Amino acid sequence: MPAAAQSGTSTPFSSTTTLSAPPTPKLKAAANDLQRIAESGAITASTLVEYIASRTASSSSVFVYDLAEQAGFGSLTKSWAGHGTAPVVSLQTRAGAGLSLVGRLSQGSSRDAAKGAVLTAYTTPAGLAAMVQSLTYLPPATPTSRLVLQVPTVSAVGEQFALSPTLAPFAPALPLLPEGFTVLLSATPQETIEFAALSYQLTDTHVIHLFDHHSSARETGHIATPPEVVPEPGLTLEEGLKKAGVSAFEYAGDQNAHTVVVLPNGPLALTAKALASRISGLGVVIVRVLRPWNEEALRSVLPASVQKVHVFDEVPTETTQGALYLDVFATLLNPLERSPLVKTHRIVPARTQEFINDPTSFLTFVTDLLPSPVQIPSLVPSNSKKLLFFSTPGSTLAALPRMVETVFLPHKSLSSRLLTDHDIFSKQGGITADRIVLSASPNDTPFVPLSTILPISPRSSGVADFVAVLDATLLKSHDLLSHAAPGTPVLVVTDATATELVASLPSEVAELVHERNIHLCTLDAKKFATEFAKGNAHVLKIVDNVVVLLAFLRLYLGQAATEDLVRKVAHADLGDSVQGVDLTQLIHDTWEGLVEIELPAPEATPDAEKPASTPLKRFEFNAIAVDTAEGDTIVNGARLSSWHDAAKHILFPSAYTPSGVAHVAPEEQNPALRPELPERTFLITCTVNRRLTPLEYDRNVFHLEFDTRGTGLRYEIGEALGVHGWNDAGDVLDFCAWYGVDPDRLVTLPVPGTDGARVHTRTVFQALQQQVDLFGKPTKTFYTELAEHATDVADKYALRFIGSPEGAATFKKLSEKDTVTFADILRRYASARPGIEVLCELVGDIKPRHYSIASSQAVVGDRVDLLVVSVDWVTPSGSPRYGQCTRYLAGLKVGQKVTVSIKPSVMKLPPDHKQPIIMAGLGTGAAPFRAFLQHRALLASQGVAVGPTYYYFGSRHQSQEYLYGEEIEAFVLDGTITRAGLAFSRDGPRKVYIQHKMREDGGALARMLWDERAVFYLCGPTWPVPDVYEALVDALVGHAGVSREEAGTFLEDLKEEERYVLEVY
Repeated sequence: MPAAAQSGTSTPFSSTTTLSAPPTPKLKAAANDLQRIAESGAITASTLVEYIASRTASSSSVFVYDLAEQAGFGSLTKSWAGHGTAPVVSLQTRAGAGLSLVGRLSQGSSRDAAKGAVLTAYTTPAGLAAMVQSLTYLPPATPTSRLVLQVPTVSAVGEQFALSPTLAPFAPALPLLPEGFTVLLSATPQETIEFAALSYQLTDTHVIHLFDHHSSARETGHIATPPEVVPEPGLTLEEGLKKAGVSAFEYAGDQNAHTVVVLPNGPLALTAKALASRISGLGVVIVRVLRPWNEEALRSVLPASVQKVHVFDEVPTETTQGALYLDVFATLLNPLERSPLVKTHRIVPARTQEFINDPTSFLTFVTDLLPSPVQIPSLVPSNSKKLLFFSTPGSTLAALPRMVETVFLPHKSLSSRLLTDHDIFSKQGGITADRIVLSASPNDTPFVPLSTILPISPRSSGVADFVAVLDATLLKSHDLLSHAAPGTPVLVVTDATATELVASLPSEVAELVHERNIHLCTLDAKKFATEFAKGNAHVLKIVDNVVVLLAFLRLYLGQAATEDLVRKVAHADLGDSVQGVDLTQLIHDTWEGLVEIELPAPEATPDAEKPASTPLKRFEFNAIAVDTAEGDTIVNGARLSSWHDAAKHILFPSAYTPSGVAHVAPEEQNPALRPELPERTFLITCTVNRRLTPLEYDRNVFHLEFDTRGTGLRYEIGEALGVHGWNDAGDVLDFCAWYGVDPDRLVTLPVPGTDGARVHTRTVFQALQQQVDLFGKPTKTFYTELAEHATDVADKYALRFIGSPEGAATFKKLSEKDTVTFADILRRYASARPGIEVLCELVGDIKPRHYSIASSQAVVGDRVDLLVVSVDWVTPSGSPRYGQCTRYLAGLKVGQKVTVSIKPSVMKLPPDHKQPIIMAGLGTGAAPFRAFLQHRALLASQGVAVGPTYYYFGSRHQSQEYLYGEEIEAFVLDGTITRAGLAFSRDGPRKVYIQHKMREDGGALARMLWDERAVFYLCGPTWPVPDVYEALVDALVGHAGVSREEAGTFLEDLKEEERYVLEVY
């Protein structure tokens, strides 16, 4: 069988047999056993971090937050509990996270503080951001009382919950971190272990250690020695770093570079360092210590030749200013002499994912910063082999990659690195990708992340030297073979015949095999294993794996392979037989059973004639699995009975929480927050309340911003925010005094919709201010029901009349002209005075008022913006009236909490970014379009092509009511807005409205709607709807060559297609 040339016969193999993955180390075993396992390379740096942190010599107690477990970190510590380790406490991440740690270390309030305690907590960057405000109350560190936070840098991003090493969730919190903290960043496996130990050796500081749990700290194959952790009083950070063989800032690259890139330590920094070692003109500074910031240390590592410094800041949104840039800028700013130019590059999570999945895009991004073009070099170690295995989690062959790795581990002249990732969303039961890179043992060349050497990229050009598909069904659903380099062997383990396999391959897979001259080989391993096992399931599993291992060796050795050579190599590991089966026979049968398939040449078929097929899915790393010593499999913090449930555990954690375990994640409804409401509510914090119109102007239009961090609030473009407003406190107290009810009296009210089965208790004041619509508009039934409580006959009959059909005119006058409230009617018919509990039920609850969201969450992050106009008027009798919710919002103070909910909307961006959009907004109707424009600007900044964007806005005066005018002008200048039609009706000799501006662009509007599938939106008051409609009809008649009837029918059809969207009030 022909095979592509691979490595030759000189490759050494081990004399040590290992047929399965090494078991998770149990701490009840001797410490030197763990050291022996670590020195073999069969253990990850992350496991050693847990080992170091959980020892009683390091920690008094270990607090494992849920977010850390969901990142695959902390489960081992919990499984080791009770075997000579520190006590373990499980905690949920919620509002006030971290206060329990503060309390335990605070003098006078904690036994831990009195007797001395070194507390360790596991969390993630997002969890760290949630607890940073609590950490401001932490007492200063002492040798006997301090806090260490071990933080695996893994965060879920995007719709597929892809796991990312981004530090973005922590970025906004870093400036809030109090003094007295040391923040360490590690990236390589050995560095991770050294910094974990250093975290406990430093005794005069609290420590946060962030490490790359996304990739390098989860790799096996690195020889690592777990250090002895002995606290060293008086040890300075500089001394500790020096003992670890590193510095706060590392410079790499050209010593005469004019261009220097500064990055936080992590996979991207290591990639940039490797690049700088291979090209001239580029310098890279890796930041290992974020706090305390050492300006002198940074200045000392920069070459004197530097002219430009580019700071890569990992931030949640493009509008977030990164702390790293500010630190670097302040360090290099020198008003007395010429300083290097410092420029920031804000790397949002989506960009981080792009750089991780496609390292070439990152290398291109970096080299484009150089003044002259540079050819991008290969960062792959010379003479390395890149192996890629795809399997189904929990299957018989899932352990095969670990067996392959252990063949090479004992040889000190070789480096064998293995990284295992899982995707649990693209296929029920999940899919596993194992990456192995074999190369010469590490030397002085920079450490390069596995994701850079062997990326699993969408639309891959092929980088793997060998690909194994251990579950043939994956070929039909997933894009796997695109990762194979041209001319390489691909092993498919299947019981299908060659004809059956060829027939089942998607056409694009068959075309790829031909295009890249891939050597597609098949093996029915189970057939041989079944023959030899003779019904023994244990023997069947082992022989099944050994047969595939032998097939791998055959393909790996390439053209030099013979049965004798494979036997010689395998014998060193397996001996003369495997489970009583002769090795020579196994090799012979494997050799005979390995078949290379010759695919027929694909027929040339025009694309238009090709049958439609389901696109192949891409592998997306979104799950980390941990196997405990007890045999449990824990995926993203959830214990699985089956891998088929893995995605459900992540998507619906509350439904899969074990009985007796409370689980209230930030995304879940807080049961204490408006329990009477059926919709999901969130408690958010006002951070900005800014009037946009002048004080002397008769309309108060104001802009609001709310902080949503830790609430789980998520919203889509164009959705509305339901605000559960409160009544004015002064008005409520006045009513209580008039009604003769104590505002502090407790009342018990039934929860609406439960028929009295559920009740809640609160004070009269709370009920009337926060829940009961006392100053709302009465319904007809209210008059009828209130009449039954009137003691005066005249009041009784008057109320009955208003509520009857005969009293419709009176009811209309009271409602629409006098705009009376429930409170007004009670005062007018004073003898009708039901008990306060009855009154609350008669009046009913305040309904949420919905406001179009004026922001894009992809741009602003954990924030939601509103654009609101105060509603007030005077009745014919001279009484002032106010819109209940706008009055509440206008009076909000910064820091005040607000209960809100999310309501879907018809205002949605088209699915195709290239479709033109036409937006027409009057006054506060501009709100959703601000979100549209933010989102389109973000897409353009990411290089995504977007269609034309027309924006029409109308108000009375430009100088007083040009809402978000500066932003609109900026969007026009940068091209986000293709055309802006601004109509200020009172500024000229004649009134100009948005329909007039639309008529000026009639030709363009007709073309976009008729030919380019544009979407038209109108938001604001109802009155311009007919005029805007006529403007569009006239445009179509004049420029599309249709009749008025046809134009009207066309616009009506657009409504059905959601391309003519109205949100008017």
